Amino acid sequence: MIISQPKPIDELLSSLKEYKKIFLVGCGECSTTCKSGGEKEVLKMQKLLEKAGKIITGYCIPTAPCVAAKLKTAMAKNLNVLRQSEAVLVLACGLGVQSVKDNDRLSLAVFPACNTIFGAVMDAKGNFFEKCSMCAECVLAQTAGICPITLCPKGLLNGPCGGMNKGKCEVDDQKDCAWVLIYKELEKNKKLNTLREISGPRDFQKSDKPHKLIMK
Repeated sequence: MIISQPKPIDELLSSLKEYKKIFLVGCGECSTTCKSGGEKEVLKMQKLLEKAGKIITGYCIPTAPCVAAKLKTAMAKNLNVLRQSEAVLVLACGLGVQSVKDNDRLSLAVFPACNTIFGAVMDAKGNFFEKCSMCAECVLAQTAGICPITLCPKGLLNGPCGGMNKGKCEVDDQKDCAWVLIYKELEKNKKLNTLREISGPRDFQKSDKPHKLIMK
């Protein structure tokens, strides 16, 4: 899940200062779940912009605006009001914003309403936690399913740094050291011998951006 947070309204008004007629696009998946781009947030945004003198021509909330087919279907249903619009404000992550830009047939100005924060898992209480850095070189098989690249501020691959103190991270002494967590998990599963295997340097070419995956 991609976590995003709303931008301050002053920043949005600055971006939209040259445009009067605005169409809003929300997100029915991630942004709805983290409450940055669902219907409630879209309607709230509509009120804020109208209070600032903008005209909201309409809105849509595709199930997943980052999926071109779903976005195009939602936009096609609103083509008449889109033709009356000058700009599109997207309440979704950066992927959704760029998807709208790539699939816009009317060459409208497209702006983000949110800042994209991180990819996360959601616990049973509805809280979000960053667990994966999407580094393209997964080491979870060697680290008991705990990612040191994400949970360790230094991204260390072969054990804790010298600053670890009583199981806590030197960068943030309120957080458990990722490698202490890994050690305890490996110990519980009688896999401590895994720590004898030295991980080589990461191949950063694998994380060169932008990535692409061409489906045949």
